[in-house]
Amino acid sequence: MIELNGITKYYGQIAAVENVSFSVESGEIIGFLGPNGAGKTTTLRILTGFTPASRGWAKIAGFDIEADPIEVKRRVGYLPENVPLYREMVVSKFLAYVADIKGLRGKKRSHEVSRVMERCGLAHMSGRTIGNLSKGYRQRVGLAQALVGNPPVLILDEPTVGLDPRQIIDIREMIKALAEDHTVLLSTHILPEVAMVCERVIIINQGRIVAEDSMANLAGARGDKRIFDAEILGDETAVRIALAAVPGVRDVAVETKGRYRITTEPDERMGVLLTTALVRANHGVENLRERTRTLEDVFIEAIGADEGEAA
Repeated sequence: MIELNGITKYYGQIAAVENVSFSVESGEIIGFLGPNGAGKTTTLRILTGFTPASRGWAKIAGFDIEADPIEVKRRVGYLPENVPLYREMVVSKFLAYVADIKGLRGKKRSHEVSRVMERCGLAHMSGRTIGNLSKGYRQRVGLAQALVGNPPVLILDEPTVGLDPRQIIDIREMIKALAEDHTVLLSTHILPEVAMVCERVIIINQGRIVAEDSMANLAGARGDKRIFDAEILGDETAVRIALAAVPGVRDVAVETKGRYRITTEPDERMGVLLTTALVRANHGVENLRERTRTLEDVFIEAIGADEGEAA
């Protein structure tokens, strides 16, 4: 549904994005993740036809963004980071105006305005002036304008930035519900946003893709190490000696009395090897468990490795 191949964008001599390639299948909800200034918004502006690429190509629903820009726009609903709203207009009139721009007339326009207001929880706000709405409801209006015309692809840039916790939860639930009928590319630098909503993650840093995988694989992947939390009985010095003697153990840190953090090589046998060594040394093992790898771990590793290569 979305394809990018070698997309590069220069501003003067500076490459905002460089050789970006990825694809999004129909029905997927993808997190486009990266720190501020990583190139997320530039990539989205290229995809939605707001700015041309310097090199490379992209397609949406099979249409090339340069060769068929109008066909692409008909198939994309775009929510930019700064939502383009006319604050002096009432909600229903604004959405009718958007529908008119998208070529809907008469009963079709009225039906579509009612549909998107209902979908975004705005029916009771239809007669309110946009400028008098809360930030959360203005964001809902932004989502509603993206949904007008029922485009198969939704591109959302930082949809919860500046919202309070309750509003964030509401918008997240709306996005998850929308994914049932749309392909969604969600750009954000907020890690919980991706972890709670997306099926797959693409991480960009310094204009380049540095990681891409499903949430399940990223969470399950151990990278180049494993970390265990352990509760062990016995003399601290003796415990550290016993653990340090196990092949593959990199570091043993004491967190509190009797509690240890053990960093090892990414060997599948490490749990068994650690337990065996401690039992043979007559230390009681009350608990030994591996720490779950989070999206934050993946993000820091990907960004850190990329910055290390750049240096």
